Amino acid sequence: MLLKTTLLLTLLLVTIVLVVHFVGQSSWRSSIQLLQTELTTGAVAPRVSAYSIQELEGLPAPVQRYFQAVLADGQRLVRNARVRHSGSFNMGQVEDNWQPFRSDQLVVTNPRGFIWDASIRMVPGIQVSVVDAYVAGRGVLEAKLFGLFTVMKQPESPQLNQGELLRFFAEAAWYPTALLPSQGVEWQAVDPNRAIATLADGGTTVSLMFTFNEQGLIESVRSEHRFREINGEQVATPWKGRFWGYQEREGMLVPSAGEVAWLMPEGPKPYWRGEITDIHYGYVQ
Repeated sequence: MLLKTTLLLTLLLVTIVLVVHFVGQSSWRSSIQLLQTELTTGAVAPRVSAYSIQELEGLPAPVQRYFQAVLADGQRLVRNARVRHSGSFNMGQVEDNWQPFRSDQLVVTNPRGFIWDASIRMVPGIQVSVVDAYVAGRGVLEAKLFGLFTVMKQPESPQLNQGELLRFFAEAAWYPTALLPSQGVEWQAVDPNRAIATLADGGTTVSLMFTFNEQGLIESVRSEHRFREINGEQVATPWKGRFWGYQEREGMLVPSAGEVAWLMPEGPKPYWRGEITDIHYGYVQ
């Protein structure tokens, strides 16, 4: 009798877990699809469809070297990109707690935005679904256990919008035509290896310090004021992204791996490390 009861309880538990998983993933996919629909609507006709080397006239020297290294004259402008990542995410607030993740990311350059749809392991056997996005000028950051139960959701705010636009801007190393002056980016010289880039989108304006290596490629990007949540408050904190492992992808030279960190008084606090497992582009016609 005891064995029969144990088997029935086990079967019931497994059934509940499977139902929660199915319902959660279905609900999560629906919410992601709604965001993707919003992201891909309202596109504005571009002024130009291809990169011309003449566009580099007047740009700071390291920026000119960068575009000459990663783009060929006549390269079609990237309209969208679909990127798959794998890597690890630091779940620890005080002590490091790196957990594996996999993600799919959709990027659209006009209107500017992205949706990062990730699955991160919290503990063995338990996954949390995370969406990090910039859609129609607003930031989105939410995590749900099994894709169903909310464990974190940042409210809409100018600080969140700024942080997500910064992410779009920093990751443009993966879709480099988005950094061209014709795409609304303003460049200011700093020294032979650095330049400041500024991008405005709606009511949000962001700037990043780009550092270029000896090959002319983007080595890192840095913001002195990206907001992070601390005890319910938004606190401006220095933030840095690094790139490496450049490879040719559809005629463009883009990094294959990167790391992102908060720059704390006691030292860097990395929280994302990943590499591209797949990337495909759609182009302006």
